[in-house]
Amino acid sequence: MGRPTSAPYPIRFHSPFLTPSNPIHLPFPPISPTLRAAMSDQYCPECKRATEVVFDHSAGDTVCSECGLVLEAHSIDETSEWRTFANESSDNDPVRVGGPTNPLLTDGGLSTVISKPNGAQADFLSSSLGRWQNRGSNPDRSLILAFRTIANMADRLGLVNTIKDRANEIYKKVEDLKSIRGRNQDAILAACLYIACRQEDKPRTVKEICSVANGATKKEIGRAKEFIVKQLEVEMGQSMEMGTIHAGDFVRRFCSSLGMNNNAVKAVQEAVKRSEELDIRRSPISIAAAVIYMITQLSDDKKPMKDISVATGVAEGTIRNSYKDLHPYATRLIPTTYVKEEDIRNLPTP
Repeated sequence: MGRPTSAPYPIRFHSPFLTPSNPIHLPFPPISPTLRAAMSDQYCPECKRATEVVFDHSAGDTVCSECGLVLEAHSIDETSEWRTFANESSDNDPVRVGGPTNPLLTDGGLSTVISKPNGAQADFLSSSLGRWQNRGSNPDRSLILAFRTIANMADRLGLVNTIKDRANEIYKKVEDLKSIRGRNQDAILAACLYIACRQEDKPRTVKEICSVANGATKKEIGRAKEFIVKQLEVEMGQSMEMGTIHAGDFVRRFCSSLGMNNNAVKAVQEAVKRSEELDIRRSPISIAAAVIYMITQLSDDKKPMKDISVATGVAEGTIRNSYKDLHPYATRLIPTTYVKEEDIRNLPTP
């Protein structure tokens, strides 16, 4: 027996507390495709089998679509209400359910903050609400500021959230040891980000980290990194896993900075991969820079060593010496699908 499509249809209550003396006749319009997509199967005691049921969001009722029996009345929808409520501030996410919790903070990052009106900083601070806001002690204030700085540095480098979270975890562990007081805070935060990149297999050079470190030098970041690793290794009682750096980790980013075409990038990647089989005692970044120089010398768009030095952060002298070490193996490194072997043999002698 099918369901009427438009005529009034009896809706009966299954609950003994809600059953009226006579069935309530309500119009049951045709089920729209959207509503039908939200339907599910549930056992109906009247039909004595599993039937499609419809959930009436306005009344909170679950109704059998075939006999009209109300299987559940006034139920509560416990799913998130993903409505958006706009306000005058464009800085915060206006989703009603609020921001995500942060397990690294004491209260999960859900503390109450009294908002101040736009353009009224001085008036707010002098008001009663402002005084109470400042009077309240927030034990996580320094952590929140540090996490905000890490997020800002990561965003400027285009890093993903997993790296930000890992950097936050590293900083929280070091901060809990109470051993970073009096040290350069920017260098500590930059070092945490550097270590996080290494651990997530998305390494960045110290020079790249230094470019967003708010004035901290490469030497300061390097010292901070060694200090953090030493402190955490003592705390954990074991060596700290940092991840291995390969020359190929930097290739695509460096080539993109130099505006190299896709064929040249593939040739560099293949040459760098082959270089790992050789006993070249140079840093991965230096090898990547030297290989890029070799490939560009074989293309129509030759790049001067100065430009490669700027893009990779490797000194010209280091690139020159690395190129000298790689030159004898050029025919083994550079794929012949990119250039002929004869052209490879004609590479400039270092």
